[in-house]
Amino acid sequence: MRVWTEEERQRQRELIQRWKPWTKSTGAKTPEGKRRSSQNSFKTGKSLEIREMIKRLNKLLKKQKELLR
Repeated sequence: MRVWTEEERQRQRELIQRWKPWTKSTGAKTPEGKRRSSQNSFKTGKSLEIREMIKRLNKLLKKQKELLR
């Protein structure tokens, strides 16, 4: 992981303030694009792992509920 010095951090801040990348960002425009982009975090990484764990937990709880009957 990169460690920034205080001078580097300040210089980067000044550059970003000059570039203003947020003025060029458009994001999703159509309802379909907005729907798809809202699901981006669930496709990979920890979110996917958490979803899989929740699925397994739900199966176990369902099985437990059946056994208790």
